[in-house]
Amino acid sequence: MAEQRIPPSGSEAIGRIPPSGSEAVGRIPVAKTYKLFIGGTFPRSESGRSYAATRRNGDFLANAAQASRKDVRDAVVAARKAQPGWAAATAYNRGQVLYRVAEMMELRRPQFVGEVAAADGLDIETAVHVVDETVDRWVWYAGWADKIAQVAGSSNPVAGPYFNFTVPEPTGVVAVIAPQDSSLLGLVSVIAPAIVSGNAVVVVAAQERPLAAITLAEALATSDVPGGVVNILTGVTAELAPVLAAHMDVNAIDLAGAPGEMVPALERSAADNVKRVVRPDGTDWAASPTPDRMLALVEAKTVWHPVGI
Repeated sequence: MAEQRIPPSGSEAIGRIPPSGSEAVGRIPVAKTYKLFIGGTFPRSESGRSYAATRRNGDFLANAAQASRKDVRDAVVAARKAQPGWAAATAYNRGQVLYRVAEMMELRRPQFVGEVAAADGLDIETAVHVVDETVDRWVWYAGWADKIAQVAGSSNPVAGPYFNFTVPEPTGVVAVIAPQDSSLLGLVSVIAPAIVSGNAVVVVAAQERPLAAITLAEALATSDVPGGVVNILTGVTAELAPVLAAHMDVNAIDLAGAPGEMVPALERSAADNVKRVVRPDGTDWAASPTPDRMLALVEAKTVWHPVGI
């Protein structure tokens, strides 16, 4: 009887796959088109504009969509539509969803490593560490989902036959200006603390290093995050940030990556509808996270209830 051979797989198959990309003689690689992430879908910019994303040394990487004011408004509408359902989900379920994002990022680990290394000018070993820290940060915030109420809430002593409770609630729609100097770890460090409590976010990605943000959006789209809970825009920060700061349906704004000269004007615009503002504070994104940013984006609601009813 002839011997049967099982086709090679895994490490045994390495080197037997037909060449692709620059290895295939005469083949032109398929260039990726990076788009926006709004309402769980990937539209092109309404304006049709794009701009060049480059390596830290200035070499061309890819073209990214350049969002317009209309794209900002569309993203806020998507966030507002998604936020009530996300806030109504149980804390346990939100924790599961954030953990699922970590799983999806783990599957794309090599892609994230390459993009972080190219955008942030890091060697591969450092980029691997940054990506691992980013995945772990999702896990860290996932663990906080069902603990926010215990830390930020309380049972208050009162004079009278009443129970008095303070409970944390999400602020609503949060605009986020992503850090400019940390294309992935800094980005996740401002998105995760905002959504874990039930907020929806509209994010302006790092202007010069947007590719990791859109790859993160692809991971979000294949996880269990409801469409519209996270919306990611790429483009010119100076063009998009003022629109979000002045938008009357945005409840809070995190200025983590806003250029210093823009911060006073953005704060004045945010004051028109009394937005909560998280000011840039020079956070070291590689440092161990704290609950501070997460707790800054919840509101405290106090409830009185008569005893015996």
